[in-house]
Amino acid sequence: MEGGKPSLALVYQAVQALYHDPDPAGKERASLWLGELQRSMYAWEVSDQLLQLKQDVESCYFAAQTMKMKIQTSFYELPPETHNALRDSLLTHIQNLKDLSPIIVTQLALAIADLALQMASWKGCVHTLIEKYNNDISSMPFLIEILTVLPEEVHSRSLRIGANRRTEIIEDLAYYSSTVVTLLTTCVEKTGNDEKMLIKVFRCLGSWFNLGVLDSNFMASNQLLMVLFQVLQRDETSTNLHEASSDCVCSALYAIENVDTNVALALQLFQGVLTLETAYHMAVAREDLDKVLNYCRIFTELCETFLETTVRTPGQGMGDLRTLELLLICAGHPQYEVVEISFNFWYRLGEHLYKINDPTLHAIFRPYIQRLLHCLARHCQLDPDHEGIPEDTDDFGEFRMRVSDLVKDVIFLVGSMECFAQVTNPKVVSERRPVSICVTATGSSLRHVQQVNMFSMSDFRENNPTLTEVLQQIVLLPESVHMAVRYTSIELVGEMSEVVDRNPRFLDSVLNYLMKGLREKPLASAAAKAIHNICSVCRDHMAQHFHGLLDIARSLDSFALSTEAAVGLLKGTALVLARLPLEKIAECLSDLCAVQVMALKKLLTEQSTNGKSADPTVWLDRLAVIFRHTNPIVENGQTHPCQKVIQEIWPVLSETLNTHQADNRIVERCCRCLRFAVRCVGKGSASLLQPLVTQMVGVYQVYPHSCFLYLGSILVDEYGMEEGCRQGLLDMLQALCMPTFQLLEQPNGLRNHPDTVDDLFRLATRFVQRSPVTLLSSSIIIHIIQCAIAATSLDHRDANCSVMKFVRDLIHTGVANDHEEDFEVRKRLIGQAMEQHGQQLVTQLMHSCCFCLPPYTLPDVAEVLWEVMVFDRPTFCRWLESALKGLPKETSGGAVTVTHKQLTDFHKQVTSAEECKQVCWAIREFTRLFR
Repeated sequence: MEGGKPSLALVYQAVQALYHDPDPAGKERASLWLGELQRSMYAWEVSDQLLQLKQDVESCYFAAQTMKMKIQTSFYELPPETHNALRDSLLTHIQNLKDLSPIIVTQLALAIADLALQMASWKGCVHTLIEKYNNDISSMPFLIEILTVLPEEVHSRSLRIGANRRTEIIEDLAYYSSTVVTLLTTCVEKTGNDEKMLIKVFRCLGSWFNLGVLDSNFMASNQLLMVLFQVLQRDETSTNLHEASSDCVCSALYAIENVDTNVALALQLFQGVLTLETAYHMAVAREDLDKVLNYCRIFTELCETFLETTVRTPGQGMGDLRTLELLLICAGHPQYEVVEISFNFWYRLGEHLYKINDPTLHAIFRPYIQRLLHCLARHCQLDPDHEGIPEDTDDFGEFRMRVSDLVKDVIFLVGSMECFAQVTNPKVVSERRPVSICVTATGSSLRHVQQVNMFSMSDFRENNPTLTEVLQQIVLLPESVHMAVRYTSIELVGEMSEVVDRNPRFLDSVLNYLMKGLREKPLASAAAKAIHNICSVCRDHMAQHFHGLLDIARSLDSFALSTEAAVGLLKGTALVLARLPLEKIAECLSDLCAVQVMALKKLLTEQSTNGKSADPTVWLDRLAVIFRHTNPIVENGQTHPCQKVIQEIWPVLSETLNTHQADNRIVERCCRCLRFAVRCVGKGSASLLQPLVTQMVGVYQVYPHSCFLYLGSILVDEYGMEEGCRQGLLDMLQALCMPTFQLLEQPNGLRNHPDTVDDLFRLATRFVQRSPVTLLSSSIIIHIIQCAIAATSLDHRDANCSVMKFVRDLIHTGVANDHEEDFEVRKRLIGQAMEQHGQQLVTQLMHSCCFCLPPYTLPDVAEVLWEVMVFDRPTFCRWLESALKGLPKETSGGAVTVTHKQLTDFHKQVTSAEECKQVCWAIREFTRLFR
């Protein structure tokens, strides 16, 4: 806010516009202005004044939300001497506004909780709050709200309170946890069955269970637990109260994950949940799906908690198998959403039993899995009058996919062949994706087709009579059967490509069957996918059918194919093409590319055409997939058969690139196509290098598409080892770097262009790998290193990974004595670079991993530090010490972030590490102090 503190009238006006302006542009302007206010120092005072004025719900909500946001993200702005006043002010506001709106109370409760967590001088905050408000029943709702959000905020991602403070807080909350539970119990006693209060109490109790600080013996004998199950047993319990109670029971079950150390509470919860079966049946009878789903969540959490006990002592004590019965009762519910809740438990059970591999144990659980599979089979069925083919992308389609995954994980208990042998009975057939329509066999022939179910085909790879019989029968299916049956049969044939590969006598009949499907719109994409599978697995047998595939590829657009299916067919064709004799490949590749090349030429000459037909990406994608998968085996010295074809196609690709140079999407597809062309022929595309690089550099100066950097990395990978190409590639790198640095040096340039960062450092890394001395001797290397150091703090998965890999590989070239003659030169050049930038690099890395980077990036940081240390351990020790001295020792709330001992311990752990993973563990532990 450059113009100073805004007046309250102006703020109020903006809030009104945000909520009530009928013009969207007015709302947007108000939103931007208020966002700027929230980021400014004035936000503290303005929010406080708005809350005092209590003018209306909107202005109070904005102020409460602002206060919460400022405390979460900008607490450091306030001097320590103001913290007490802020606390007192917030407590006054929440008391004054307690009846205005529940969401305002929640925002203020969050603000108070976040303040308490960061304000180290506020000792025993729970005790203070309970002392202050527990005798006033009208203050109870907001007191319980604060006590609910306080444990939830302890692990909040937006609060960087550090591991030391977090440990201190958790110990403090554990100490007062029984006081909180006693308060909640008293509250229930005083208010009786007041629904709103019960919801608040159970939410609060669940929050303390989730933090894992409640004393389990104290809870086992507590009255609240009894009330909780009574509420869940009662038929008249409202939906909201039922959900809060269910959440609380699930939190309690999750909290006692280690059953053996929480026996008393575990037993209470176990027995309590078993009493809910009648209530479940009542909810089913009343068709109350919300309650049914809640009960299923509780039953599933019960099974998850007692999984180890159930497997260890099935049928005994808390290993009672009635828990599985409850889940199977839920699996029988007509809505598939109910059974889906329990999937994770069944996965885990299957995993445990598979690891233990005890036949006696398997025999105990097999009947339960068989019953589960039976229920799943029923859920996957379509209505008998269902028209057409089931969608894969809707909720039901996704459910069938999840069923498929589950079946694959538990089928070993039932036996896949036992399951699949039923193909010869009018019962259940198995398939990898449970599509609910299939072929039912009567005797050994498929005389009639009806709707049944399919399970996990991927297990049936053995070459046995059952599979070959199934294949024979499927390809003889008449065209008159239900469309969905044909669809599934086509998919099944595609899944059975390995059976076809082992029984090539079936190939002709299989291809004829799939060709019929290819000509029918609803089946075309499935048939194309199946042909692609057959081509991939039966490449050698398919070579004799190449001309048939070529005919299909030439008339690809006469079939009703999805983009993916059309590309898949071309991939299959290219895979077979690569197995033809070398002398035939060039001509056949040229024929295969011709349709695409002609289409691109036509687009270039008819620039005036509008709409989709003017979009070259379809043809570029198809060419890319052809180049990508045409990979014949070429002996040393032989000319690559694809070389000539790619040289002929280059002018069309070059012109397409030039014509559409402003369009990132098309340029990206051009680069992708060129990348696979270069990869396809390797050294054989040398003649393209000069014109390609010239064009890339020229376009990049005007339109800095990051895909050019990526393509550059491919060129360096292919040609970087060739002495004659190195200088040209370095010139390319320097020419591409200049516009890139200009882009990245803009305000927030690194954050706004992560793809450019990613591709730039891929290119630089390729240079390090292929020709390190060329890069290290150049003037550009200093700028690349400086850019890399700045980019180490970038929180973007791919970009950060590329930056770290570049720095690690760069330093490693000075460490790896691979007996090459340039090792001493590399070592000297890396030494010079480290002398200049080593301290800055180590300081920046430590700062980034403590304050900027998510935990998954830490192994990459560790590898860079490891390489620096291996290169020069004594100097690294000094650099690390200096970097650690610069880290803040206290939070803005006065809590100790890191002690002197923790700093010296960490320094010692890292500098004495004997392998990289020790560095990684040390960093992981150390950075928790700042998060």
